[in-house]
Amino acid sequence: MKWVVFNQKGGVGKSTICTNLAAMGAIEGKKSLLVDLDAQGNSTYYAGCELNDENPNVAGMFKQVAGWFNKNQGPDSFISPSVVDSLSVMPSSKELATIERELETRYKMFKLRDALQTIEKEYDDIWIDTPPNFNFYTKAALIAADAFIVPVDCDDFSVQAVTRLLDNVMEIKTDHNPNLTFVGIVINQYTSQAKYPKRLIEQLKEKELPLFDTFINSAIKVKESHAEQRPLVLGYPSHKVSNQFKALHNEIMECVE
Repeated sequence: MKWVVFNQKGGVGKSTICTNLAAMGAIEGKKSLLVDLDAQGNSTYYAGCELNDENPNVAGMFKQVAGWFNKNQGPDSFISPSVVDSLSVMPSSKELATIERELETRYKMFKLRDALQTIEKEYDDIWIDTPPNFNFYTKAALIAADAFIVPVDCDDFSVQAVTRLLDNVMEIKTDHNPNLTFVGIVINQYTSQAKYPKRLIEQLKEKELPLFDTFINSAIKVKESHAEQRPLVLGYPSHKVSNQFKALHNEIMECVE
């Protein structure tokens, strides 16, 4: 199953959620792959991989499948191990920003789908982290995916942006990937004691949008796990937020059973 974690707004915890869900699946015995399409490389770093453009990375994969050089390398040549057993990573690269325009003008938006189709049988789940905007790489990810998840933080701007985001995704679904499924919205950085987040959640429910029952709380340990380059569910498995990621992962998996 190929999953995309996407929001056009930055700072909603997209990379944190994507990496911990991928790591959680691996910890539970699944062979998983994390594909980092964000040039910032947060998921790559968080999974314990160094951001080094000299190493195999997703930009090289795009150049290979686009036919820019003839090295006869398959997509699996651009994958590295992570700090989590059974979790592999197709690392990000700063070069993603420089090659995007040429990839787009050459209509290479379907190449990620083609590449992942050649290796998807090797993995139980493929998790794709996307940039915080609706660009070439996000569109390529949505075309390649089976389902997508939208993280939303407890902020009015984030909530208001959801409708516009879904309109963009539904256009991709209609034109290029009719089987793409919207699984649900993840509420991130939730504070149960505050009234404001509850009001925002009610707004989403009034729009009849699917929300996961599991909310992800804010915690300093999440930031510490970033600095340690170890997903929270690996470094602090008994932490409250790790348990929330586990519950969220279980909810997501139930959607496809």
